[in-house]
Amino acid sequence: MVTLTRADGNWAGDLDLTRRGIALALAGGYAVAAFDANAEPIHTDETGLICATVEIDAGDRRIPGYLARPAARSTSRGGRHPVVFVNSEIFGVHEWVRDICRRLAKAGYVALAPDFFVRAGDPSKLVDFPAILKIVQATPEAQVTADTAAALKYLSAQPYADMQRLGVTGFCWGGGATWLCCERFAQFKAGVAWYGPLKAGAYPRTAPIELAKDLHAPVLGLYGGQDKGIPQADIEAMRAALTAAGKTRSEIVVYPDAQHGFLADYRPSYDPKAAADGWAKMLAHFKANGVG
Repeated sequence: MVTLTRADGNWAGDLDLTRRGIALALAGGYAVAAFDANAEPIHTDETGLICATVEIDAGDRRIPGYLARPAARSTSRGGRHPVVFVNSEIFGVHEWVRDICRRLAKAGYVALAPDFFVRAGDPSKLVDFPAILKIVQATPEAQVTADTAAALKYLSAQPYADMQRLGVTGFCWGGGATWLCCERFAQFKAGVAWYGPLKAGAYPRTAPIELAKDLHAPVLGLYGGQDKGIPQADIEAMRAALTAAGKTRSEIVVYPDAQHGFLADYRPSYDPKAAADGWAKMLAHFKANGVG
């Protein structure tokens, strides 16, 4: 079990850094542009886990991915564990995303976070937000979809991964990618999207709301009522699209006082109450839909 503890703020303000904050972020492997110098990020140890950076054959090249899984074999399903595919934030696969994988592994999952941005750069090392966005915009949607398929193929070849119990989650950019995963890949049994954009915006990809009718699996959306980048009108529009498409097993939960990035304990936007409740709801959603 993971206990989430720390304190509050908004993602627009995450870019206002001190030199000390930058140094701490670089030393700890966190996204520099969003690190709060006063943060005490959660650290999940590797006891009882196997954690490694793996290489995924993506066709044009091998891309890295961070993988964490229980060290012990499962007592059922031929020793295999359920799987959660992790879509990173806009800042890439930095230390917080790796820690999320370890938290999921502690809960009994195989967790893999591919580095989708590796061809264009490493956004976690940058402070300038336009430069970060440039890396994301240089990562085509079709490439992300192909890399996702390659990562699923990699997981399918692993003897410890039960791909019949496959879920997906993601944060910010990765929250939008999570909706798209469940719209484009029939393998996923459930998805949990943390404050992911629902309509077209700065990211070069199809808006999840446009493909709501294509959902193959139920998605739980977790959003902040004080999110300046995802207005409540977008959330209501997505709810209406889900209803119109008959996707009654999908739902969106809004935490009225939470901001964008409320799960990210290394950022000033962290909201411990919303984070803990959302984490519990995520695990419950996975188990209720055969990912557990």
